[in-house]
Amino acid sequence: MVSLQGGEPLLTVRDLAVDLRQRHGVVHAVRGLSYSLDRGEAIGIVGESGSGKTISSLALLGLLPAGISRVVRGSMLFAGRDIMRMQDTELRALRGAQISMVFQDPLSSLNPVMMIGRQLTEAIRLHLELSADEACGRAIEMLELVGIPSPERRLGDYPHQFSGGMRQRVMIAMALSCRPDLIVADEPTTALDVTIQAQVLDLLNRLRHELGMAVILISHDLGVVADTTDRIAIMYAGRIVETGPTRQVLGAPRHPYTIGLLRSILPLDGLRRRELAAIKGAPPDLSVDITGCPFRDRCAWAIQECAEIDPPLEPVAPRHTVACCVKPAETAEAT
Repeated sequence: MVSLQGGEPLLTVRDLAVDLRQRHGVVHAVRGLSYSLDRGEAIGIVGESGSGKTISSLALLGLLPAGISRVVRGSMLFAGRDIMRMQDTELRALRGAQISMVFQDPLSSLNPVMMIGRQLTEAIRLHLELSADEACGRAIEMLELVGIPSPERRLGDYPHQFSGGMRQRVMIAMALSCRPDLIVADEPTTALDVTIQAQVLDLLNRLRHELGMAVILISHDLGVVADTTDRIAIMYAGRIVETGPTRQVLGAPRHPYTIGLLRSILPLDGLRRRELAAIKGAPPDLSVDITGCPFRDRCAWAIQECAEIDPPLEPVAPRHTVACCVKPAETAEAT
């Protein structure tokens, strides 16, 4: 994969496959995921629960649950280094310093019995080798950067003394503390009300442009990624089924699943009126081998070929690719 900015991408994921062992058997949670990301670029990875969004991000950070998960195949290159070949010590050095993650539930991600200041300075001292006073100054700077009032005083507070939105800002400050090249934000606004959601997303977007970071924004909500990402990747049943520039994909979707997602929410422009429609059926069982297109049983445009071929991603427009047996023009008419 070649960077759109010239040179090599910051991150390149090729044919990643991850299995999870559960009571009823092995679940093929990620089934051949491929994408790339440039420096300073933001990509939104969207899909319903169980599509493989979070598992793929945990694999990137080397945080897959031990004993029940296995990377079956694929490669993940970050700044030219193969994450799959790294030792544990190298992964620990990479996490936080060059790749950071913002989890969806800050209350469970922060240590409830440790002051915010200590949680911030631990990572700073570990990766930047600063003195205690220098790390404290950096922590105050980060809290101020994300809009926490009176940051010097709040260093001595515990997570329960912050509101949900403020806790998420603390998580973002922690992720930014070592000025990483890439932030992975996994459903960062799920537990927040609409007003705070907008504030957190605006904050992430502003800091991305100010600091030049790349962002992977994981969500099940198309509206969340519509105004904050450059590109979007729609995941279904463990793989990407449509990807391209965000406005292009959302404005002219070509995969039936993407069309179904857009029909199930209010129009993103807020101007049109139409009846909302649910996607019929349920996602396929990923513990069994899938023959053909995994979306065919829920698709209104399915043809015989869909039962026989699991279509690869193919271009339908510049930088816009779709994995579908149906001709793009036929699905385009439905939008």
